[in-house]
Amino acid sequence: MTTAHPTQKLASAGVRFVKMHGLGNDFVVVDRRQQVFEPSAPQIRAMADRHTGVGFDQLLLLDPPESDGDVAFRIYNADGHAAEQCGNGLRCVARLFFESSARRRREMALESPAGTVRGRVQDDGRVAVEMGQPDFRPAALPFERTEQSPRYTIEVDGESVSFGAVSMGNPHVVIPVAAVTEAPVEWLGPRLEHHAAFPRGTNVGFLEIVDRRHVRLRVHERGVGETRACGTGASAAAAVARQWGEIDEEITVALPGGELTIAWGGAGEPLWMTGPAEKVYEGIISQ
Repeated sequence: MTTAHPTQKLASAGVRFVKMHGLGNDFVVVDRRQQVFEPSAPQIRAMADRHTGVGFDQLLLLDPPESDGDVAFRIYNADGHAAEQCGNGLRCVARLFFESSARRRREMALESPAGTVRGRVQDDGRVAVEMGQPDFRPAALPFERTEQSPRYTIEVDGESVSFGAVSMGNPHVVIPVAAVTEAPVEWLGPRLEHHAAFPRGTNVGFLEIVDRRHVRLRVHERGVGETRACGTGASAAAAVARQWGEIDEEITVALPGGELTIAWGGAGEPLWMTGPAEKVYEGIISQ
């Protein structure tokens, strides 16, 4: 498959890529360990266009490891801005590494912009990734509050909005709702993403707690909009709800694109996320 766009400046032979998704959260993955690819923000936006480009929520660039990991990667949102972490992207990188490694290694260390995390390809094909320890400090997001609290309230267009906040390597707001089907994702998501209280923006999750082992979630992703699934969003929702004391250690998170399993033992323990990572096709981007 060949996809072209007049604004891209690529090698004459084109750039090889893999299209992947995790529960409908889709990616273009470019392995830079064997080719040169330095896209600008306008080029990323052109590639992300679903009418004239390849189309994706995030671009993942694989690189040689910089420390003791097996592979490093960088993340760019569809708007061209860099992101710190991406849970569904982590699973896709782990699957690609597993399939390309000579010994089909199921255990690996992935160097993300937020730090090195462990990945594991299971016998059933699903991928488990270590998302690190949830960080509830406002400065970690960053969020302009001086005191840490399980719940915060801010004004948005004259309305009070209550939420929890946590960093999973990237910033997240988690809003409890009675039903995700009626959540004001399109209205409130962009307003909170760009709210002055979050100087670097934030992802916004709308969480419906069904029972102590099951929740439903919709996520407005920073720089993207609502996506079919968000791995760090599911992790953040589980961390916040567990901090509130409303869920058990292991839960199922139902997103529009499917289900993820989140397990977190609590403070001082890493959070693990498990779910699918699917390869859709391979292609070449050329002029």
